[in-house]
Amino acid sequence: MPGYIVTCKDDATEDQIKAAKQHALDQGGKITHEYTLIKGFAHGRPPLSEKSLLSSANFTLSLLPIRLARRIQALRNLPYIVVSNPNISRIYNNYLHSLSILLPYWHAASQGHPIAELQDEIEFTNVLAELVATHTDTIPILAKGFLECRRYISPAEVTRFLDEHLRARIGTRLVGEQHIALHFSSQPHFAPEDSPTPCPEHPSYIGVIDTALKPSLTIDSCAGFVADICELRYGSRPQIYVDGEPDTTFAFVPMHLEYIVTELLKNAFRATVESRAREPVVVTIAPEPPLKEQPGGAPLIKQPNTDRGQFRSDAIKPLDDNAPGVTIRIRDRGGGISPDVLPNIWSYSFTTFSDDDGFPGSGGNTGGDGLSAIATASTGGSSIAGLGYGLPLSRAYAEYFGGGIAVQSLYGWGTDVYLRLKGVGNLN
Repeated sequence: MPGYIVTCKDDATEDQIKAAKQHALDQGGKITHEYTLIKGFAHGRPPLSEKSLLSSANFTLSLLPIRLARRIQALRNLPYIVVSNPNISRIYNNYLHSLSILLPYWHAASQGHPIAELQDEIEFTNVLAELVATHTDTIPILAKGFLECRRYISPAEVTRFLDEHLRARIGTRLVGEQHIALHFSSQPHFAPEDSPTPCPEHPSYIGVIDTALKPSLTIDSCAGFVADICELRYGSRPQIYVDGEPDTTFAFVPMHLEYIVTELLKNAFRATVESRAREPVVVTIAPEPPLKEQPGGAPLIKQPNTDRGQFRSDAIKPLDDNAPGVTIRIRDRGGGISPDVLPNIWSYSFTTFSDDDGFPGSGGNTGGDGLSAIATASTGGSSIAGLGYGLPLSRAYAEYFGGGIAVQSLYGWGTDVYLRLKGVGNLN
């Protein structure tokens, strides 16, 4: 069935919206709706009541089979010789298995038998946790598969597929992990210590989202981790200095921030050590003011319209497009990026490893990448250092809620990386 994207302006009349939808239907399309975080927050702050927990489970169930089916279709659209690769075939079969497990729940719900008992919700959450664990190593396995198939598929095709797949994967995991975290932090089975996903008891958390995330704490934690690895490999520990406004807080997904900061600091620390620079890596935190304010000065949160046409994308929308965020600058004196390398830093690279090199996680040599031991366990991924995935994947996480990453290199001197993160919004 063809997919049509109907986009309407904020000032579109109801008649215009209705006409646009009808046009999509007339062309054989199907009207679906975007998933906004406002829907994910609609169940309230944990601990949730039994009714709210069941509502969250059914809401999650309504989304995941569709998202998994789209990933299966995307894999089927790859050349047959690529999909027949053992690693890519493994990922394809994982998605088929996951969909087959969820379909009985989905069919029951579509026939008027949703998840209505607490025991059913517990079983569904256990299944969900198993599926999340199954797809933990999707990225490195895909990377190895495409590496082995590089003679059969062009880099442009690989980049196009991975851009879509990685962004869809971010959203799918967020949907699943959000309910898992709500489950383990809610009544009547409050057990955050048993959750397979981060599930802090802090009141600022709603599922996996921290509504008062402090970037400076994440930076300190990630810097210590990367510095330890750096010292182990190189015998040197770069210094880091955090300035700006370290007390800044905003609403974001801590796991996403941890991955991005770890990757960016890894690059900065490695450049600093290999260039023998003595200057510290300087991280500046600059909060952004809200774009819209009420007369009293409080941020104005515009609730998104949940019925404005079809959204075929798997992207998850934030609570508020105008939510304030934060910009983080990471500055190093590591000599900058070579002009012949700079144009390619956002491309998925599959040439760092030779056929004789070990693959990340296999215990082999990692093509000389001194920080290949860094594993992004906090985001459910394995080490993929040396494959060129770090910056593109970091950008995918940053752009997911409307942020981005910009790199400014002064070759022979150093590099500035600007990480802009949009907050997901506030919920009263």
